[in-house]
Amino acid sequence: MALLATNRKAEAIEGFNRAVALRPDWTMAYVKFGGFLAFTGSFDKEAEPILRHAIELDDKNVDALVHLAVLRQRAGDLTEALKLIRAATSLKDATHDTWRRRAAIENAAGDTKTAVSSITRALEIDPRMTSDHYDRALLLLQMNDRAGALADLDAMKPTLTADTHFSIILDIAQLYARAGRPDESLRLLDSLNETDRNRPEVIALRAEIAGDAGSSVEERAALEKLLEHDPRNTSLLARLGSAYRRVDPSKSEGYYYRALQIEPDNPKHATGYAAALVQSRRFAEAAGTLQRVITKTPDDYVAHANLALALYELKRFAEALPEYEWLAAKRPEISATYFFIATAHDNLGEYEQALTAYEKFLSQADPANNKLEIEKVNLRLPVLRD
Repeated sequence: MALLATNRKAEAIEGFNRAVALRPDWTMAYVKFGGFLAFTGSFDKEAEPILRHAIELDDKNVDALVHLAVLRQRAGDLTEALKLIRAATSLKDATHDTWRRRAAIENAAGDTKTAVSSITRALEIDPRMTSDHYDRALLLLQMNDRAGALADLDAMKPTLTADTHFSIILDIAQLYARAGRPDESLRLLDSLNETDRNRPEVIALRAEIAGDAGSSVEERAALEKLLEHDPRNTSLLARLGSAYRRVDPSKSEGYYYRALQIEPDNPKHATGYAAALVQSRRFAEAAGTLQRVITKTPDDYVAHANLALALYELKRFAEALPEYEWLAAKRPEISATYFFIATAHDNLGEYEQALTAYEKFLSQADPANNKLEIEKVNLRLPVLRD
């Protein structure tokens, strides 16, 4: 083992082979050495045959089954990993950690419901392991079981003290926010010391909870600080793209473009990128991008809204009209849509349709928010009615 720790793998394996040559049925040696090789993930090729031989010698050795299950999970063979870990948990000496590992492998295989059962069994074996409540809350949120997740998070609260590491408090605060309890999330953030309260992660989470992520210079700076440490985080890139769309469209475009390079098939990144182009008045580029998005996601309201505006600004009124009609059908309460429908018809010389849309707009328009448009329509209506 000492040779492996000092990166002298060849000598370590040679010494192991000499030892088991003297005692070829020495199961413990195979389990311990194979497990040590597999521990770092750097020597899986050498560890696998050793662990398999350990299981041949004793197919009821929990440690050998668990080590090989983890190794097969790393190799992407979740079918065998599940078979091995379930064999391990079927044994009478299966421990809390055995069941935790089973839950992790089941979750990796997409069987979240069974993973919850396994982590629950782990808690039954050792109720003192409060970190299991955190893991189960994560799984329950994947299943959209907010009530169950909140029960686990509440079970963790008594263990949180002034000495609890900042990262643990932040993780739990994030889960409370996801579970629909922003008040608890903010309470935890408020409990941090001043240094931790000013960390970028905390500022960003506060902004996200408030629903105005990136609306202030401080919040945008916090998001950018986080991005420095995780430059391929598409969630951060998209949040920054959204934050900068109105205050600095070129920056917004850049962030969304970077997100698209990492996740080229993500329609939200493409729509955000196009919205930034619209804000920069690069309507032709935006229209092409948005048409491709709508081909793949025909019910994307934001994409239709930006495409309608891009086509309108390009004076392609005949093409803009179907987009605005689609928007009106989806959200008939938005009065501004009828203003654009009316002016598009007006520009095309379709005066009867324009009159109908203008009247619809006036019937719904807000006198305060739509004051300028109302004045324009009132000037135009007498001409159309004559």
